[in-house]
Amino acid sequence: MNTIDRRRHYFLCIDTEATNCIGKNIQADALPYDIGFAVQDTHGTIYEKHSYVNSDIFYDEPELMKSAYYARKLPRYHEEIACGLRTVANTWEIRRKMFEVMEKYGIKEVVAHNAHFDYTVLNNIVKYLSGSRVRNWFPFGMVEWWDSLNMAKSVMLKMPTYEKFCVEELGLPKANAKAETLYRFIIKDPDFIESHTALEDVLIESQIVAYCYRQHKEMRKKLFTKEMPEMTPFQLAVFMGVRNNPMI
Repeated sequence: MNTIDRRRHYFLCIDTEATNCIGKNIQADALPYDIGFAVQDTHGTIYEKHSYVNSDIFYDEPELMKSAYYARKLPRYHEEIACGLRTVANTWEIRRKMFEVMEKYGIKEVVAHNAHFDYTVLNNIVKYLSGSRVRNWFPFGMVEWWDSLNMAKSVMLKMPTYEKFCVEELGLPKANAKAETLYRFIIKDPDFIESHTALEDVLIESQIVAYCYRQHKEMRKKLFTKEMPEMTPFQLAVFMGVRNNPMI
């Protein structure tokens, strides 16, 4: 087992693919069937990665699965599950594993692209399954949410070279902050197509974060501008207890 270098700043990059993504209230109703996360540092180095198909939705809610935005990809999921390429677990098992990884690396920040969606989706699933007895995926005060969309807007969308790439190489009317577009610029491949499966997208988004850090520019990272208070001893005990009872 490799020793964890406590001098490094580790954080968790998350992505979710969800149902109920057709209609007006996407974020309000979305439930995750695919959850991916990876431990990374500000240089974009990946130390640990995990990918789970959520059985509570993927198998137990077949009608909801029809509303998945990328429902056309479902045969691929079935094939990869059958081949052992994807791991199936329920919501509480996924949540517990995520918390164990975060404790292992001392992680206090979580980042996603358009993070408000993932923040809402993860809260939705624990409320949905617990009848609102559990209302937040992360106990209050446990983490600070970062948004790589904010980072990209602060850094990459202000770069003339990025604007030029979007207009001249991609034929766009102007630069945008879509993860696929940003990653195309980073790897200098205008033909790259985003997978839109959770872990694969995490690995893209982790490089967007790292690229923004490499520019050494002032940038907005936080999803929420209001400072979160430190966890109380009780809240910390709740977090630690999730390994033994993931439904708290």
